[in-house]
Amino acid sequence: MRILLVEDDRQLADSLAEALTAQRYVVDRAEDGEVGWQWVQGTTYDLVVMDITLPRLDGIGLCQRLRDQGYSNPILMLTARDTSFDKVMGLDAGADAYMVKPFDLQELLAQIRALLRRGSSTPTPVLRWGDLSLNPSSYEVHYLRTPIHLTPKEFALLEALLRHGRRVLSRATIAESLWTWQEAPSDDTIKTYIKNLRAKLKAAGAPKTFIETVHGLGYRLMDDA
Repeated sequence: MRILLVEDDRQLADSLAEALTAQRYVVDRAEDGEVGWQWVQGTTYDLVVMDITLPRLDGIGLCQRLRDQGYSNPILMLTARDTSFDKVMGLDAGADAYMVKPFDLQELLAQIRALLRRGSSTPTPVLRWGDLSLNPSSYEVHYLRTPIHLTPKEFALLEALLRHGRRVLSRATIAESLWTWQEAPSDDTIKTYIKNLRAKLKAAGAPKTFIETVHGLGYRLMDDA
């Protein structure tokens, strides 16, 4: 899932982005409301997390603008203002939830999970390909009965491959889906992740050709998995 974090405090933004990435979210960052607005126009986000006090366009204005334009996915507001009036302003602007700084990180992550569940109309099914199963909700992967322990990026890569099946997953699509615009991985980086994922699948008993390379195009899962 992809989250937009609109926060001008770089130290806090760094910490939040690191924590969210560790939870297997793809995180894009904006340091002011106008940039956040522009990013939502060009990218689909499952959740927007925004501070209220932002340069150029504050969080209240950004939230109102998003709702006025029909943005319906969850919005979580962060603020240092702990008054009923400020909370009412944020919620009236269209925010789904409101957290006051300083907040407990685990509480924030739980709130994000709750908002994402609320924003999803149907439960996420377990993905299967032959003897491989991947549960997007519990972040569990098994080949037959053998659990496979993956890094967040490896998990997201395998999930993308499973969702594409026999359709080729291009390197450009992998980069766009798994990395933020600021990180933009090289082809060699993507090849390394594919190599490591293949090794873990093979160690669990999967064929070494479970992930096929379609030269010049990208990757897909094998026919007879």
